[in-house]
Amino acid sequence: MINPLRSEAEAFKFLIASIVYFGAIVIATVAGGTWVGLGVFVALTAGVLWWWWQARRDERPAQTTPRPHAAGERRILVVANETVGGHTLRSTILEKSLDVREEVLVVTPALNSPIRHWTSDEDGARAAAQKRLDQSLVQLAEAGVQARGEVGDGDPLQAMEDALRTFGADEIIISTHPEGRSNWLERGVVEKARERFAVPITHVVVDLTRENPPQASPEP
Repeated sequence: MINPLRSEAEAFKFLIASIVYFGAIVIATVAGGTWVGLGVFVALTAGVLWWWWQARRDERPAQTTPRPHAAGERRILVVANETVGGHTLRSTILEKSLDVREEVLVVTPALNSPIRHWTSDEDGARAAAQKRLDQSLVQLAEAGVQARGEVGDGDPLQAMEDALRTFGADEIIISTHPEGRSNWLERGVVEKARERFAVPITHVVVDLTRENPPQASPEP
């Protein structure tokens, strides 16, 4: 089953909107009677349906084409959050970098809770993303891949678009958790990226549970 609320932020907004919606109807009914409440219900429902129609119409933006770059280079844009240090992702980057003069940019979106996002309290999220990114860049360097990185927008699609404005990627690698554990897959990030960006996109699934199984405690 596909969850129509594709992120924690969307679920939080839906909860607030539902409280306002039903609260307005109840207040109107108590203050003005049944017919006033019915009128408010009809007006609010019409407004919600109009907003939904507008959102559906604007759901597929025009494709974004990255900036060109010098011939002979292969530029790879990697977008990953918690899976940025995964072995599967590093192996894919190494494979894509073989026998070419590559330039790799790793972008880690600064994911945040809805409340902290709305209050512009993003310092903790950016610090955590930067720490994961730094560890990943060290591991890539040890594997022979020289990459640079940056912390991106909390929305992975916006983070990709921001990066493509200055980084002429030949390919985008999107790394996620397995299906059922990935918020990005629930939100359809990979499919939307393929619709939105005019470059090949590789989806890499990183199962951190399998890559880093819990260590058994030593016998006393």
